[in-house]
Amino acid sequence: MKRSSAPENQAQTLEHENKLLRNAVEELSVLNEMATAIGSALSLDRIVNLMVGKCVKHFHCEQAAVMLLEPGQSANPLRTMVRKAETRSDTGPYRLDSQLTGWMLNNQKPLLINDLKNDERFCTDRDAACPYCSLLSVPLLSKGRMIGLLTVFNKKDPEGFDEHDQRLLSIIAGQSTQVIENARLLEKEKELTRMEEELRLAREIQMGLLPKASPQIKGYDIFGISIPAKIVGGDYFDFIQVSETQLAFCLGDVSGKGMPAALLMSNLQAAVRSQSLLETACCECMVRANTLLCRNTTPEKFATLFYGILDFASHAVRCCNAGHNYPFLFSGGRDPHLLVTGGPVLGFMEGIPFEQASYPLSPGDLLLAYSDGITEALNPSEDQYGEEKLAEIIRRNKNLSARELIQKILDDVGHFSANAQQEDDMTLLAIKRDH
Repeated sequence: MKRSSAPENQAQTLEHENKLLRNAVEELSVLNEMATAIGSALSLDRIVNLMVGKCVKHFHCEQAAVMLLEPGQSANPLRTMVRKAETRSDTGPYRLDSQLTGWMLNNQKPLLINDLKNDERFCTDRDAACPYCSLLSVPLLSKGRMIGLLTVFNKKDPEGFDEHDQRLLSIIAGQSTQVIENARLLEKEKELTRMEEELRLAREIQMGLLPKASPQIKGYDIFGISIPAKIVGGDYFDFIQVSETQLAFCLGDVSGKGMPAALLMSNLQAAVRSQSLLETACCECMVRANTLLCRNTTPEKFATLFYGILDFASHAVRCCNAGHNYPFLFSGGRDPHLLVTGGPVLGFMEGIPFEQASYPLSPGDLLLAYSDGITEALNPSEDQYGEEKLAEIIRRNKNLSARELIQKILDDVGHFSANAQQEDDMTLLAIKRDH
């Protein structure tokens, strides 16, 4: 008997080594096939689909799933990206419940279970209808940070999953994680590029809504400009010819910045233009614009607006101020008159009355309206530019043309703020009577 044990032991050893060799060859084949498949895919959906499909095939299991962590989601951070079953399976999709996902999130290491019902780490009162009894889940780790899970369910081998399966699935997860991360980054980059293109088009549309040229009226010098802080902004100005002798003009500033502000600005501009073309009085135009904004926006959205009508036959301006920064009216050598008559901001409450005022314009008089991006510009010490500096720079340069004066103001604001990044939209409008 002792003589025969040696050959038997040798045969067992050889059989074991052959099994290890077959496993190694199979493992290399799976990994090579997986690497080839996911390496040729670019989209995240395609990569993950290939992963779970190969896992169902090579682990001889009923289903496989990839769950990815959603940044910023604290209540339910794991989102199932792709789930796949074998082609002959007609069962519904398997899902990791909160206990299992919680365990994976806390431990961030492989979880192998072949008898879920009797596993002491988890509640034993699990629903009898639970579709899976065995599972193997491994974390997807990128630079020590878990980005998701790769899970296979219900191996068809009665013995269930083993350490070899765990090792192989962990290698697949490690091999796939960086590819998934790269694909996610590529998708984010594509989304960012798409958003930038949409913003560029939005800016073109918004700039197209602003006056393309200053009105040319004999005896008057008129100019306006708007410089958004973002690609699109919430400031606007406009000139609207309402009759042969009257020009409506306005300068507005809506709450917020960026695309939401730009959309509200377009809404306000449409409301003002429609009322101007009806030759509505300034105060009535404000009432109707306020009603439209109240009915079409949420309460936290509002706009300030200065609206006026220049009558260049009688050389007078009628105006109404809805909560906007007070424009300056320089007349003669006196201190500037602040144009305050009007009412509150637009969009706050319906039914609010507005008032208007009328002012004569003599040769040399200057009306200048501006948005708070000018007066609230900050220097390195976080001091605001302010109304006094603005009034002073106008006073010293009111003999310049309207365009030159506005450029002088912008240069002075830039110098004051040490050319720091612009934080708010800047808009200016000047009307000067020459003679």
